[in-house]
Amino acid sequence: MARIRLNNEYRNKIANRIKIHLQQEDTQEKRKYDDLKAQQVDINDMAWSVAEKIVRRHYTDEDVEKAYYLQNKFENVSTIAKDSCFHFHYLGTKEKTNYNGEKTIEENVPIESHFDFRLNGDIDTDSNYSSNKDLSYSFALFRDEINAQEDCNADILIEQKDKDDNPHKRKFVENNEKYLGLSGGRDNETKYGREWNEKYQLDLIGRDYCRDRSIACSEDEYKFLITWKQQKGQFVIAHEKWIESILKQMKEIKLGLKGYKWLDEGVELANELGLDVKDHEIIRTNSSGLVIYNPKNLAERIKGMKNTEKTREQKIAERVAYMQQQQNNSDNLN
Repeated sequence: MARIRLNNEYRNKIANRIKIHLQQEDTQEKRKYDDLKAQQVDINDMAWSVAEKIVRRHYTDEDVEKAYYLQNKFENVSTIAKDSCFHFHYLGTKEKTNYNGEKTIEENVPIESHFDFRLNGDIDTDSNYSSNKDLSYSFALFRDEINAQEDCNADILIEQKDKDDNPHKRKFVENNEKYLGLSGGRDNETKYGREWNEKYQLDLIGRDYCRDRSIACSEDEYKFLITWKQQKGQFVIAHEKWIESILKQMKEIKLGLKGYKWLDEGVELANELGLDVKDHEIIRTNSSGLVIYNPKNLAERIKGMKNTEKTREQKIAERVAYMQQQQNNSDNLN
């Protein structure tokens, strides 16, 4: 049977099959993402219980009831509303450096931070601005749901990392936001955005701008909530590392496919990577001067790009082997 040339259509089909396979593989990166994802409901609920306790110490249930009474009685009174973000502070010590580089310690100064429980709330522990938003957490948390929708891509921020804003990125970010109900106001709140934001909201007294009502808490409560933001950030990083691992592999795979001339070479690569693909499946489902890698060797190279974390025992074994090799080299020289 005559060999079939590997054209761009077949290359794309093989690459897509491989990408799906890589996303489903049980790797260290994927396990880390899955494990942290499973913890997110609990860590948000625990952090919310602390935040609710702080708020209700300051604005008691009786205060809220009185505020609603006055607001309902008088048309010109607007003093209470539901909110999901808060400024909390405690009195602590802070180190300051003047223009001469001299350091001084200030005591009993407010140590304050902003804590946002909305689905697109800011997770930067150094941020103190209530207007900041972060989409990376919601995209990571609802990745499967987003990617099941047409023209949505939960990995778009990772794929476009370090790139300037562009129409391709904006298209998918806006579609993701719309699907989650994070844009378009309350009229566009879908199940995920609405349920999430309604779960994490409290009646607060004061102006709409939450920084105007910084609420005192204990140092332990403050540090617990900082840890909560850090845990959310670690989950986002796990998502990034997993997808970046796949993108790195796919870059190498596409380079190899571009160099192959025949369809059976691309199929062999897919099979060496763990898929069960036949030539006729690629055909039915729908040169360049680069170095051409042997499919088996390229597959081994791709496999080496994941599960890169080594155990202590592996590191010790490698060190012992290295020392033994050095000793052998020394003996040979003597």
